[in-house]
Amino acid sequence: MFWTRLASGIVLVAAALLTINAGGAVLCVTLLAVSVIGMSELYRVTNVEDKKWSPMAVTAYAGAAVYYILMFAGLDSYLELAAVGILIALMCVYVFMFPRYLSGQTMAAYFGVIYVAVMLSCIFRTRMLDHGKVTVWLIFLSSWGCDTCAYCAGMLFGKHKMAPVLSPKKSIEGAVGGVAGAALLGAVYAGATGHFTGRYPVGQYMIICAAGALISMVGDLAASAIKRNHDVKDYGKLIPGHGGILDRFDSVIFTSPVIFLLAKILL
Repeated sequence: MFWTRLASGIVLVAAALLTINAGGAVLCVTLLAVSVIGMSELYRVTNVEDKKWSPMAVTAYAGAAVYYILMFAGLDSYLELAAVGILIALMCVYVFMFPRYLSGQTMAAYFGVIYVAVMLSCIFRTRMLDHGKVTVWLIFLSSWGCDTCAYCAGMLFGKHKMAPVLSPKKSIEGAVGGVAGAALLGAVYAGATGHFTGRYPVGQYMIICAAGALISMVGDLAASAIKRNHDVKDYGKLIPGHGGILDRFDSVIFTSPVIFLLAKILL
């Protein structure tokens, strides 16, 4: 299992390097594809989509595509209206196909658009900021870096449970180590990239990564809570050793909008 996870992790990092460095249409299309897969995983868990063709799910996928097209076109002022339009479209499916879908399924369908597609879109929006080619990697440093540092700190010092019912293996000591480790990674990253950018925002990167690490843990636990509610172990089997898209990107989903916002404020 370890070697499978390691090999899959290397492939994921390589794919991220290629698509994020490319930016533009390559990154936008990749994120949309990842979002649709993640949405489908969530929809299978919440019974929005099953083996039959699901108009509700298809409407949600189409709405996500429209959102990404507007974002890529630079029409950010219309994104809020697009989010409202997606809700109206899903409610139309709910009403005119009644009673095929329950209200909870309709809510889950809209939740999937916001939770997966809209929040992951902030990776693209961060990449498009000034110095975004460098800044965007703070998303992954704070999420995956926190995860690794928290695991190590928890193994060495973990005594007090952080969420004993939801995730018994996670500790408060591990969480502190994850946040501190992410902040340290941010400082190192600022120094490493300063040679190429001429900028050394060490303090800002530390704050951004620490905040991202905190929210990444909420994202991890939120994804686990949904799985617990629906009695599933993994969202999918797409990534060997990791599970589905939502199993691997659960923390990134939450971290992306936070890093985007803080980057606009602090950098």
